[in-house]
Amino acid sequence: KHKTRTLPRSIMSTMSAEEAANDANKATEGEAVEQNKRSPSDFLKDVLGRPVNVRLNSGTDYRGVLACLDGYMNIAMEQTEEYVDGQLKSKYGDCFIRGNNVLYISSQKR
Repeated sequence: KHKTRTLPRSIMSTMSAEEAANDANKATEGEAVEQNKRSPSDFLKDVLGRPVNVRLNSGTDYRGVLACLDGYMNIAMEQTEEYVDGQLKSKYGDCFIRGNNVLYISSQKR
């Protein structure tokens, strides 16, 4: 699905056909990028039920399966492992993390 752009005659007369084609291609590439934009909310919906890494403000990491979360970023995880300075410290069946402690959530390869 390509959209054509019409340029004013004053600009078209100074452009070669190749430059005009490149300009049109850039416009369609930009539109494609705009359509592929995803929000953080989309990311969180995608990782529900999947392995994630949650980094706290303290630097501690929790790795496990994201069970659920709310608008305050309160998190429930299953099969959770706690890592301090990259070293495994503890394993938990279920883990609940208060949202104001969360620095970020990233997806983790299975």
